[in-house]
Amino acid sequence: MSVSRAGPSPLVLSLAALMAAICGVAAGAQAQQAPAAPAAGVSGTAPSAANPAASTASPQPLNVMVVNIQTLLRKSKAAGTVLQQLEQKRTEYAKEMSKQDEVLRHENETLQQQASSLSPDALNKKKQEIQQKLNEFDKNVQSKRQALERSNAEASQKIQTVVRDIITEMATERKVNLVFQSTQLVMFSPDFDVTDTVLQKLDERLPSLTV
Repeated sequence: MSVSRAGPSPLVLSLAALMAAICGVAAGAQAQQAPAAPAAGVSGTAPSAANPAASTASPQPLNVMVVNIQTLLRKSKAAGTVLQQLEQKRTEYAKEMSKQDEVLRHENETLQQQASSLSPDALNKKKQEIQQKLNEFDKNVQSKRQALERSNAEASQKIQTVVRDIITEMATERKVNLVFQSTQLVMFSPDFDVTDTVLQKLDERLPSLTV
């Protein structure tokens, strides 16, 4: 199951964004570290005025969570039930299409055997009828395939919606200000990975899903 997507999710940031955020915090910290003014100037002069930058508030700590969305879509209980239902429907569709295909093959073979005994007009009419049935068969196969793909996409979207809710709640509780999709990162500490926790909450909140 793949969550299709027009553009990156709000929860997914690139490594470049993380580096920019870290650099921004580092730059802010450096701006706070200006040398302190001396208590008294040379030859007893009065102390210089206080540096306005010294009173600036400290930068907000960078709290990060990393999540593997594909793992959640693959290992969750809801995803498992969806996969079983789709496989069952796929098997049923395959049997149905196989029967229709067998009927059409038999009609075509019969027509070939009768071709020498039919007039050109009758033969042409029979061929057109079989061709129309073949076209309808192809449309039916395509319709079944699209129905399966649509069911899979809708189920994936429902699971991702619950995942986003869980991640948002966890980010609020832990005062997290950046959440990354693990596949977008080159390297990260396992301490940031909350995939297992999200998976546990997801299974509790959405143990099954009907398609």
